[in-house]
Amino acid sequence: MDWHMVWNDTKDQLDLLDQRFLPTREDWYACTDTDSTIFALQVMVIRGAPAIGVTAAYGCYLAAKEAAPAGDNWKQKLDELLIKLEDARPTAVNLRWGVRRMRAAWDEQLELDNAGLRAMWLELAKEIHEEDKRFCRKLGEIGGTVINDGDTVMTHCNAGALATSDYGTALGVIRGAWDAGKKKINVIANETRPFLQGARLTSWELMKDGIPVKVACDNACALLMKKGLVDKVVVGADRIAANGDAANKIGTMGVAILAKHFGVPFYVAAPLSTIDRETPTGDDIPIEDRTPREVTHVGETQIVPDGVEVYNLAFDPTPNELIAGIITEEGILEPPYAESIPAAFARSGK
Repeated sequence: MDWHMVWNDTKDQLDLLDQRFLPTREDWYACTDTDSTIFALQVMVIRGAPAIGVTAAYGCYLAAKEAAPAGDNWKQKLDELLIKLEDARPTAVNLRWGVRRMRAAWDEQLELDNAGLRAMWLELAKEIHEEDKRFCRKLGEIGGTVINDGDTVMTHCNAGALATSDYGTALGVIRGAWDAGKKKINVIANETRPFLQGARLTSWELMKDGIPVKVACDNACALLMKKGLVDKVVVGADRIAANGDAANKIGTMGVAILAKHFGVPFYVAAPLSTIDRETPTGDDIPIEDRTPREVTHVGETQIVPDGVEVYNLAFDPTPNELIAGIITEEGILEPPYAESIPAAFARSGK
């Protein structure tokens, strides 16, 4: 499903399937400059850590194009735009990773003029885009081995193709098992309030693939596990700390606690780019506090009385002791994560 994020060479823009309107409408949104890219990131036209990283890479190219008219001051203008882009969202580390990777390439060729930098950056952004596709496929193939034929897998939020360049992380694991011939698996997609990524996006992806899926109310997790209806839990992540604590969509920590109580293995699936070795623990991960309207309204329908305050913390960090394994393109990392994470980076050469 890599068609949801397409670089348009003809129009020199990034075309994104607007996820705000799925599953009932398939509208497209164009990122043409820094502000439109930041808007897409902040209102969740595009979301999911790996997809955010790829969008950031293309956003750097668009920023360079935007800075070109500044003449001799284009480098200063570009630096200001990159800072603005990197600060667009706080939790998903792939945003920072994408911008810093582009900056690092620039640092190695500071002699380039604006046109030369743009050419180099566009090629690199396309490379990062293709790299993410490869990593997700590899991650899915590796992770599919933890799923048995006949398993029912619960997932929370959307960590599918829509959250990456293609195939997905958590859904990549499920697709990896399915593509390996395990055609008896079933999926429970938690609805994932308040933005309903599970209900709207995960079920839409899996339905298109023909993989059996049921949507469950978030509050049903405990009962479903108690009844023995969940064999594995696989989720994605927006940032994984150096100790293996993993921040994912709000509610994930609760699912992990329930999985531990009921003896259900809980896995996190994410590329190495989502692991932030500069962040010691989950408590150090900044948690995005989003607009109250996502909680007070469903679409255009208001469900909370005027004047009532709400919490809309978008993520929570799952402690590493609740995680059976972190599935990456470099293999399945196991506890103690303080040892397995550095070893994975060493294998990758990163």
